[in-house]
Amino acid sequence: MPTRQQIVAAARGWRGTPYRHQASLKGVGTDCLGLIRGVWREVMGPEPETPPGYRPGWAEMGGGEALAEAARRHLVEIPYTDFKDGDVLLFRWRSELPAKHAGIAVSGQSLVHAQEGAAVSEIALAPWWRRRIAFAFRFPGVTG
Repeated sequence: MPTRQQIVAAARGWRGTPYRHQASLKGVGTDCLGLIRGVWREVMGPEPETPPGYRPGWAEMGGGEALAEAARRHLVEIPYTDFKDGDVLLFRWRSELPAKHAGIAVSGQSLVHAQEGAAVSEIALAPWWRRRIAFAFRFPGVTG
């Protein structure tokens, strides 16, 4: 089973990877879901499912919480206020919209994520980001 340190190291290893919609290849291109998928492959092994193709506005189209539902199939949901290093955070841009952005907490104060128009980066979990956390998940087998 992976440790928090392994997950954090894997996430940080993606820094600098260019943003590419639907991609998940370290150093070549990734989006936020691709980052989570790539870290999974590094610390857990083969991906448990292949996501279907999705458009940039996918979350608003189908209703519900598609990203959170997918995370629930493979990760362990925790209260979003209890996240720790190595946990996956899902964000919603507005309170009435579904969560559609993901990143990995690498400390209580920072996050690694992929965002359109920028390379994967580590950013401060400033109040703006904290207000938008909608869900938190832990990789299976990680304790504490």
